[in-house]
Amino acid sequence: MTLSTLDALFAALNSNHDRFMVNKNTQIAVAGAQSSLWRCAGEPAQAAQPGTTPVVPTKATLGALAFTNQTSPATSYLAWFNLASGNSGGGIEIHDRVVHMGGLSMIVTTAQTITGCDLSTIGLAAERRGAADYSDLQWYLELYADGGATASNATINVTYSDGSTGNLTAVAVGGTLRSGRMIPLTPLIPSAQQGLRIRGINSVTLSASTGTAGNFGFVCTRMLTGKGIPLANTAVTLTWADGIPEVVNDACLMIAILCGTTSTGALTGQGKIVHG
Repeated sequence: MTLSTLDALFAALNSNHDRFMVNKNTQIAVAGAQSSLWRCAGEPAQAAQPGTTPVVPTKATLGALAFTNQTSPATSYLAWFNLASGNSGGGIEIHDRVVHMGGLSMIVTTAQTITGCDLSTIGLAAERRGAADYSDLQWYLELYADGGATASNATINVTYSDGSTGNLTAVAVGGTLRSGRMIPLTPLIPSAQQGLRIRGINSVTLSASTGTAGNFGFVCTRMLTGKGIPLANTAVTLTWADGIPEVVNDACLMIAILCGTTSTGALTGQGKIVHG
């Protein structure tokens, strides 16, 4: 049965949970921007660069936080973590990584077509998608390997939640973007399409070569929770009192950092995903 009382939650924290450990290295970042730890070395293990074919990653994908799927009506919740960062002034975020792809080049200036990157057809389970209008999800351009220093803008052709298509323009990708950088795409939706959500990615065209091929792609996530980092090298704790987001079966849990400075900071600690 589901966890409907505090007594049941406390019991699960003691005896019915999966424990995860976090020990991630620091990586170069941009202050005030999001950075994924998906490709950062440490624990969980460094994930592989996704390929050009979009896929739905799961808890079994290398790099995801591990937990045990439950049989309905039992479910899982992220009920506690205690994590310390080497930096202050940012935030720790935990996302379900629902769709991703990569293998795109930052030296190619013709259109790079992406096939099958549509949430309505890729086989994403409804419980991971959330709201039917895709409003629980966020899309990012994600770097898997550093790009070059030459200025370049990306034009990204997307499919919106109503089935129409359009371009997101002037997405700056030059200036040596570093591995892990996540550029949010929702704020780039033009005013004429405000109120719509992004359902899929069709192609990307760079205005110029950045000088280094690097490796980039697109990721769609569902953010589950987050916690601010007021002090460096001091643990922050998320408890049931902060709200306990449901962790649906097969969720691909990853950690991202909203950076307070020019690196993500080493991250260490542990957490519990409870069941009931």
